Amino acid sequence: MTALAYDLGLRYLLLAAASLLAFGASLTHGFHFDDAALWVDPAITGHGWNWLQTRPLTWLTFRWNYLAAGSAPLGYHAVSLLLHVAVVVLLFLILREAIGAKAAWIAALIVAVHPVQAEAVAYVFSRGSLLSALLCLAAWWAWRRERAWLALACFGLALCAKEECAAFPLFLMWLDWWRARKLQHRAALSAMLVLSLAAGLHVLAATRAAAHSGAGFSADVTPLGYAAAQGYSILRYMALLVVPYGFSIDPELPSSKLLLGGAWLVLIGLVAAALRVYRRWPATGWWLGGLILLLPSSSIFPASDLAADHRLYLPMIAFAAGIGVALQPVRSWMLAAGALVLIGVSWTRMAVWSSDRALWSEAAARAPGKVRPLLQLSRAVEPGDALNLLEQARSLAPREPAVATEEGRVYLQLGRPAEALRAFGQALALDPGEPHALNNRGVALEALGQHAAARQDFERALRRAPCLSDARRNLRLPPCANSIER
Repeated sequence: MTALAYDLGLRYLLLAAASLLAFGASLTHGFHFDDAALWVDPAITGHGWNWLQTRPLTWLTFRWNYLAAGSAPLGYHAVSLLLHVAVVVLLFLILREAIGAKAAWIAALIVAVHPVQAEAVAYVFSRGSLLSALLCLAAWWAWRRERAWLALACFGLALCAKEECAAFPLFLMWLDWWRARKLQHRAALSAMLVLSLAAGLHVLAATRAAAHSGAGFSADVTPLGYAAAQGYSILRYMALLVVPYGFSIDPELPSSKLLLGGAWLVLIGLVAAALRVYRRWPATGWWLGGLILLLPSSSIFPASDLAADHRLYLPMIAFAAGIGVALQPVRSWMLAAGALVLIGVSWTRMAVWSSDRALWSEAAARAPGKVRPLLQLSRAVEPGDALNLLEQARSLAPREPAVATEEGRVYLQLGRPAEALRAFGQALALDPGEPHALNNRGVALEALGQHAAARQDFERALRRAPCLSDARRNLRLPPCANSIER
């Protein structure tokens, strides 16, 4: 073995070890938030697929996990951790040729240990971010070796893992234009862009069919309203990269139009400045590449979550490259000290992600004006504390049906079905005909011994949502095949 090969092997091992040191504690964690939707998804439990199924490759890996270990969390977290290590190693392999060994080492180390990665690694439902990033890196590796059609195949698989990588062809175009002032492999690039468009249209169709997806047609924000908030969201992401503090599973953005407009002006100014100097200062060119990768999740495609830290996972391959280039002159001991600081912060992030109570307590503290953290925290505490939290939520949003729904859940837990029935009735009054609310009222009626009325509510719920898993279970019906309920 040559000295160079030995050095590279050692660097790969160190990157893997650093990744495990930063995020290995996730192996001891349970599930969070949307993870619960996995165990009622027909694509995972084996009851069928639908042509509107989004992220089929990611869901296929969940299916394999389910077949191997059921709903035990260790296997799911282990896959996420291994995918993260693979992303780090492949990124170092690619960037060694693109920006040099030292800059590549710094960039890969940042991707390996930066606490902004915690959500994507620790949150099982975010596996698509990891898998999509890995396949995009495989496409980039093939692209650099003039194997354009292999790159196209890898990118197609990346879209099947998560559609948020749709701007990756634009990232490749930017790098080619930056490097040679011309576009390479135009036929393959055109095919990639067609796949991106098809993936976007497919997601739109799926959001129309899945009423509670929280994106596209199901988002509670318009495309224009979503876009207005994204300047601030992107600046927040940039701040987290530089000062890794303020993370949250449910960040709160300001409602002030003046502040949101000012954020866009700042961002546009930064982009204009970067476009003037990117040839002299390569770090700015990589920063622009990271913004390109953010486009699908941080432009006009609406989602109920205006910001989400896991959306930085793929763009980090470019942002970290820029940081690596900028930090090349820094001495090695200073870089090592910085890496240890980031690992320490990542440890604290893993402690937060270790339980629902810690996760949502942090979110509620950092977003005191949002209702969802209080609702989620109410599920992780004792019933008496839950009712106090829900009272706070009601003061923030008196006409929010989810608050009444959670109150009904707590009353059922306390064995007070009459009060639960009243709460579920309030939820239905605020959102008439909502299938989950109908099912919940049926559960309360069942607990009160009113079986015929309960059955009527379950049947009403299924007429509005034929594949609603809870209602089908309450009627002792088999799971609905080809459902995309989530």
